[in-house]
Amino acid sequence: MSNRSLNGSTVQIVRAQLTETTTMKSMRLPFCAAMLAAGVLANAGFADVTLSGKSDPGVTIAGQMTALLGTEKQRLQRLPDDTMTEIAVGPKAAKPGNAKVGTLDYSDAWLAAQAAPTGDAEWQCLTEALYFEARGESLKGQFAVAEVILNRVDSPLYPRSVCGVVKQRGGGGCQFSYVCDGNGDKMRDAASRDRAARIARAMLDGAPRALTEGATHFHTSAVRPSWAKRFPMTASIGAHKFYRQPGSRG
Repeated sequence: MSNRSLNGSTVQIVRAQLTETTTMKSMRLPFCAAMLAAGVLANAGFADVTLSGKSDPGVTIAGQMTALLGTEKQRLQRLPDDTMTEIAVGPKAAKPGNAKVGTLDYSDAWLAAQAAPTGDAEWQCLTEALYFEARGESLKGQFAVAEVILNRVDSPLYPRSVCGVVKQRGGGGCQFSYVCDGNGDKMRDAASRDRAARIARAMLDGAPRALTEGATHFHTSAVRPSWAKRFPMTASIGAHKFYRQPGSRG
């Protein structure tokens, strides 16, 4: 089990332990303050100085620290469970594979420099979709198709997973033609498969979607589907034209 999978009871235990620690600190402070005050008073005898209770530094420090710890205790009790989990187990570990992609260079050199791609079923589905739908396109063209798929995942109008989007059926056919064209789905071209896999990994790891302005549809220049008349075109890259369905952003 991952350290991140703390349940509610574990968070409550952590909260109780932190509260107990704070309480024990506040119980020890008056004793320490009293010892400090005793030392001051003992030294005062030799210095022939009389100290009043109001000016006793031990009492003053004890009061200030007790108030401070009381405030700390209240703040700890108000922390959300996610923050308490962070305190208990430390920050979330990075996902295996590539780090989050903040910048993107649409070049084969940049793509080849990324870590060898691996992933789950979502990564596999996106890799297959890019291979069968766009492997003949330029690098930007393949990234653009990946944007369309992920834009659909984020839209309330479509399934909430990559696999759900690329395998969606309806209207007597499939949203992505390779799913129901009757051909085998084995990716035989190793170089194209590796390229698609790397693009899929980068996009799932958070690479910016900067090419299609939220497009949810695309088609080749050789066809003109009916929806192309109703949806605004957002980009034209290689042999593909891209469109955004109205209302797709929720």
